[in-house]
Amino acid sequence: MEYTNLGRSGLKVSRLVLGTMNFGPQTPDEDSHAIMDAAHEYGINYFDTANVYGQHRGKGATESIVGDWFAKGDGRRERTVLATKLYGDMGDWPNEGRLSALNIRRALDASLKRLQTDHIDIYQFHHVDRATPWDEIWQAMETAVAQGKILYAGSSNFAGWHIATAQAEARRRNYTGLVSEQSIYNLLTRDVELEVLPAAQANGVGVIAWSPLHGGLLGGVIRKQNEGKRRLEGRAADTLATHREAIEAYEAFADELGHEPGDIALAWLLAQPAVTGPIIGPRTREQLDAAVRALEVKLDDAALARLDEIFPGHKTAPEDYAW
Repeated sequence: MEYTNLGRSGLKVSRLVLGTMNFGPQTPDEDSHAIMDAAHEYGINYFDTANVYGQHRGKGATESIVGDWFAKGDGRRERTVLATKLYGDMGDWPNEGRLSALNIRRALDASLKRLQTDHIDIYQFHHVDRATPWDEIWQAMETAVAQGKILYAGSSNFAGWHIATAQAEARRRNYTGLVSEQSIYNLLTRDVELEVLPAAQANGVGVIAWSPLHGGLLGGVIRKQNEGKRRLEGRAADTLATHREAIEAYEAFADELGHEPGDIALAWLLAQPAVTGPIIGPRTREQLDAAVRALEVKLDDAALARLDEIFPGHKTAPEDYAW
């Protein structure tokens, strides 16, 4: 496994991040525990979850599964860099969501209880809260740090100016601010190249890419359809119809390189300077094993240029749309 610093922090994290959103809704508890054990065997130390994950099992169910795994002991918690998130409503009463100081305190304590741990390594804002001032947010986070309940702060789904503002307000308080930003980023969805990635790099924030295979569309979907192994409906089917020519060219290029399409998609993200690592969200042990293969794929300049031809990206703003 390869490791790197998370943003400008001294924290060493694996280049692949284990996403847990499928644990509970898609993957039974026992299998989820086995996947987390296997992730440690591979050297993956960075695990990501959120308080709202759980779907039909109920909000908080995924954190509870991770907490039950930690409770098995044998150094599981000590070897894990644990990241979770808050923002989404956990109930119907006021102040059970978003980023008020009250909810940060309540949500943090609830996550700690479900996760059966005394601290969160990276506590992340799942969304920007336009109604709460940064003074209030950072004061609440500073208190949590002083209490030993969190170590670092991170964001998710922020715009570039949100990151810049958050960091400016943190500096004004002599506080570390954000060390990470989770954004949707993959070969098909490259909007963050305009301003989010430059803002993150300029402010020492490591980027964690979620949906690296764009819901499986970059994982060999056309071949799987032809083999009768995959059916698409709704938004995924519409997206494939829109980008079918590019995805066909992409799968053909993957065959030319001698790698699985999913491996190419992850390797491309690992080659992006702003990216700390992509989030892999396996439902099965086999999917975890497949994702780890991407670490062995090295794309040269010619391969990266060809991928840019198939899936055109963005120049940094304002050069993307102005001189």
